[in-house]
Amino acid sequence: MDKVIIIAEACQNHNGQLKMAYKLVDVAKKCGADFVKFQTSIPELHISKFAKKANYQIKNWKIKENQLKMLKKLSLTYNDFKKIKKYCKKKKIEFLSTPFDLKSIDFLKNFSMKYFKIPSGEITNLPYLIKVAKLKKKVILSTGMANLMEIREALKILISHGTKKKNITVLQCNTEYPTPLRDANIRAMLTIKKKFKVNVGYSDHTEGIESSLAAAALGARVLEKHITLNKNLPGPDHKASINPKELKKMIEGVRKITIALGNGIKKISSSERKNIKIARTSIVASKEIKKGEKFTSKNLTIKRPGNGISPMKLFKVIGKIAKKSFSKDKLIKL
Repeated sequence: MDKVIIIAEACQNHNGQLKMAYKLVDVAKKCGADFVKFQTSIPELHISKFAKKANYQIKNWKIKENQLKMLKKLSLTYNDFKKIKKYCKKKKIEFLSTPFDLKSIDFLKNFSMKYFKIPSGEITNLPYLIKVAKLKKKVILSTGMANLMEIREALKILISHGTKKKNITVLQCNTEYPTPLRDANIRAMLTIKKKFKVNVGYSDHTEGIESSLAAAALGARVLEKHITLNKNLPGPDHKASINPKELKKMIEGVRKITIALGNGIKKISSSERKNIKIARTSIVASKEIKKGEKFTSKNLTIKRPGNGISPMKLFKVIGKIAKKSFSKDKLIKL
């Protein structure tokens, strides 16, 4: 099975501080993630002054202000992202960032990112989808808050405007932070795969790492998980993220699961081949058999080891004449 792509989602957990963003890059690299991902935007271009905060944002960001003011405080500048991109190159980890407005798409298209990540909130944003599609890049599409009809329409738009279907990975996702386990619905990933014949993955907003491990076991090709330096830091997303210790444990688990899943071809493995003679059985004498005596169900039985005549040939052996004598438990030879 191919390696699962693991994206450590730094999101806004840098709290608008470049030094903290660098530390999140360090964590992602040290823990073994393939990508570290940020969120790039000019808040005024995708959030109006009338946009309210989500309940989890109100709960985790105590300052009484609207969503626009909150995001302006938590956002990094375009120049910051240029520096982060260089830092990622230095640390030898792939950089990703999700654009949240059309201008940020134009900004990021020159970053040579391996994927363009479309967030759940933009799955119904026609101009956004068209602009990303025309880049003809590999796309990761999150589907939080979306139904199958909306996913179908988004895929149709992407494909019809330049993105190849084989280059699209669709992530099952739930946009409550943290997502209750009862709403994670990881199996929806399999429904999406079957329905649309696309690569699939999982964007995990649940607490802990269990859901990501389950998604890996079900065949996710991409896993995305929010990370933080400390869950107690001020900010809307820290409490729904995992710390460095959890990220390392999650990635180690996913890598082991990927190995264990194998390639799906049922065959005798090299490690177990040596046990065939030990664990399988053969036809042996259940009591003393003299030369010239006929083999019967009463003087034959089945026992280990498995380096004699297979029990599958028992009925072919019964009725034949012993060419030599056999003591009890001796392997039968014709």
